[in-house]
Amino acid sequence: MLSQMQRLSFNVEGRYASDEELRFIPEYLKTYELRLQTYQKLQEIEQLVIQQVMEKMLAQDPNILGSGTTDISAKCKRDTTIVWRYSVAALLMDDPDTLRERCLLWFQTIMRAFRHQKLCQATYTAMQDVVKQHLTPQQSSLFLPILDLNRRLLGND
Repeated sequence: MLSQMQRLSFNVEGRYASDEELRFIPEYLKTYELRLQTYQKLQEIEQLVIQQVMEKMLAQDPNILGSGTTDISAKCKRDTTIVWRYSVAALLMDDPDTLRERCLLWFQTIMRAFRHQKLCQATYTAMQDVVKQHLTPQQSSLFLPILDLNRRLLGND
C-alpha cells in the first residue's frame, strides 16, 4: 500500500488520478479488517511461533543451529524475529515491495556472506508449516505468500 501510494503520488503530480490508478485503494480496504486481525494475531503469537520453528528445525537436523562449540541459535532467533516483524508489517500494509527492499535484500547479502541460505530455507519452510496451525485459512492466504517471499530470497543458494 505504501509503495503504491508513493508511486501514485509521483505519477499524478500536478493532475488528478484516474479511476484505474486509484483501483488499489478499494481493493486494500476490502481486506483491511482481515489484515488488521491477522496482524494482531501474529503479534500475539510471535514468540510461540518462533520457538516452534526452532524446535521443528532442530528435530529435522540437530546440527542446523551449530555443532560443537558453535551455537548460533540466539543469533538465528534474533534475526528471525526481525524478519518476522517486518513481514507482519508488510502484511498489514499490503506492501511486500517495501519488505523486500528495506529488509530482505539486506538480510540476503548477510546470509550469503555467512553461507546461511540452507538455514534460512529451513527456517521459512518450517515457519510456513507452523503458521498454518495458528491462523485461519483466510489469514494464512494473506501471510503465507510473504513467508514464501522470505524463503525464496533468503534461502536462495
